[in-house]
Parts: sequence; C-alpha cells; structure tokens
Amino acid sequence: MTRIFCRPRLSMASAAMFGTVLLHSGAASAAAATISRSVDVKAPARDVWSLIGPFCAIKDWLPPVGQCIEDGKAPSTRILVTKDGKAAFVETQVARNEAEYSYSYKFLTSPLPVSNYTATIKVTAKANGASTITWNGSYTPAPRQEKAASEALLGVYEAGLAEIQARFGK
Repeated sequence: MTRIFCRPRLSMASAAMFGTVLLHSGAASAAAATISRSVDVKAPARDVWSLIGPFCAIKDWLPPVGQCIEDGKAPSTRILVTKDGKAAFVETQVARNEAEYSYSYKFLTSPLPVSNYTATIKVTAKANGASTITWNGSYTPAPRQEKAASEALLGVYEAGLAEIQARFGK
C-alpha cells in the first residue's frame, strides 16, 4: 500500500528558507511532532537496502541532495549539501541494524525550523518479493513554525520515497 500523499513538494533549499534563522522570542516551545511515510516497491528488501542502506547513499535517492560527505568515523556523520548549494545539513547516525535493514540518524545542524530531530529509515520484506520502505521522524518545531516545519519535512520524505519507488516500481 502506497501512503504518499499529494501535496506541494518543497525542495530542501526551499524548505531551508523557512528555517534559515530561528528566532528565540521567549515564547513557549512548540510540542513535539512526528512524521511517518511509507511506500511499497516490487523488489526484495535486500535489493532496496543495497540502494538506500549506505549512510551517504541518500544523495542517490533524495532528489534535492547534490553532495554527501561522510566522515568515516563511528558513529558516522554526514554533511548533505543541496544541489543548488544554498543549504547544508549535518546528520549523525545513531543506530544501525543491517539484519533488519534500518538506520536512525539525528540532525546536528539544519536550516529547517526544527530541533531534536531524529529519524529512522527501514525496509521490511513483504510477500512475493516486495518491500515496504518506512521513514519515521520526530522533532520539535520552532515556535510558530509548526506548519512550515511539517511541510518541509513532508516534502523531503515524499520526494525521497517517490524516487525510490520510481526506481523499483510500485
């Protein structure tokens, strides 16, 4: 079952414009939020994982990412730079399970209007050689930026999952 919803998609660069400068006005902090998207593909989990599992492989399936630089340390940290060069994200891997085809990461720095962002990408085998890719995240949106944060992250998740689905078919 495909659970990608039709919404306007934002590039990482566009999303970054929402959070380039986070203002701390003393207002009460926003409540934590979650996001989850998944998509089914006609490919075995191990094949999907070989495409998306390497930590810096995100540059190959997330359309706005132009460059990924990995530091090679444990835990691994990556810097994602948008294709237009206008935004960069620094993320560190916080968990990895090769047997379960999953990894989790968190933002160290991001131009998005969020804090405490963590996410997990997981591939689950289904019957008949198909798979489900699930991308879950949790974050705290900046005060009065709840909608911008949600739209930016939804755009990123949906763009990435649509690209993976296009490569393997529905």
